[in-house]
Amino acid sequence: MLKKFLTAATSAVLIGSLAACGSSSPDVASDNKGADDGITMGFAQVGAESGWRTANTKSIQEAAKESGIELKFSDAQQKQENQIKALRSYIQQKVDVIAFSPVVETGWDAVLQEAKRAGIPVILTDRAVDAEDETLYESFIGSDFVLEGKKAGDWLVQEVGSEETNVVELQGTTGAAPAIDRKEGFESAISGASNIKVIASQTGDFTRSGGKEVMEAFLKSHPDIDVVYAHNDDMALGAIEAIEAAGKKPGEDIKIISVDAVKDGMQALADGKINYIVECSPLLGPQLMDLAKKVVAGEEVPKRVLTEETVFTQAEAKEALPTREY
Repeated sequence: MLKKFLTAATSAVLIGSLAACGSSSPDVASDNKGADDGITMGFAQVGAESGWRTANTKSIQEAAKESGIELKFSDAQQKQENQIKALRSYIQQKVDVIAFSPVVETGWDAVLQEAKRAGIPVILTDRAVDAEDETLYESFIGSDFVLEGKKAGDWLVQEVGSEETNVVELQGTTGAAPAIDRKEGFESAISGASNIKVIASQTGDFTRSGGKEVMEAFLKSHPDIDVVYAHNDDMALGAIEAIEAAGKKPGEDIKIISVDAVKDGMQALADGKINYIVECSPLLGPQLMDLAKKVVAGEEVPKRVLTEETVFTQAEAKEALPTREY
């Protein structure tokens, strides 16, 4: 049995449209009590570590209100123990459905078993879990992170041709699905290009401050960096600060590839400081609420739901920015 979902675009089921598609206290809070259709959802968010995560939270909260679903929301502040505490609180409160975006892939079996015994269905959003028993959750809705990494690597291979290229990688949170999969996808794409070498790889924890700090260290220890591959826009933006502080021009002296396509990242791309962005849409709210209603009603749902996403060059970013929702 597969322990997690990898690239399988041909077997994925698309739900909804493109528009639907890393702090506060970790204590559980109810956003919209008194929903009239009787469905209560407990949602445990990773945190507020990035612009992407903030947009994701907003999409979920707004979609719950529009769908008439009572939402009990918690912010885990990027700590697994906080998420597990929130999930157990939802179980005790006997919510109708639980949804969460796991901080890391492993360590969920016990609490998911508790939800299963309580008869509460679970939906994974944005990030997968590494579980032996796939009956512990009903569905996983989110992006194909391996494919995102591959798109980033494919662009680099085409961009540099046969030129010798040294890459440094700003990884996401250690153990998190997007960090693991975006690294895997990128490596698979550049594996046949002997001229492209990843000379350093370290986690920046999906944060702008983390990206800046790691990039500062990379610049000191590796004077020959040609490309930065950042697992998200916030780390790429932090890297830009470090590169400029070092007297170099981001996008020219050092090319930057990123994933997400949030507004700040897209602006940096339009300004030529980032060279290429692979989109990862945070607007999962409408799809999640639709999926939750079907699960609570006992309807059969796809085990894997992919969001629909694209890529951006500088010209495409300039065109998209005026109407960008996040």
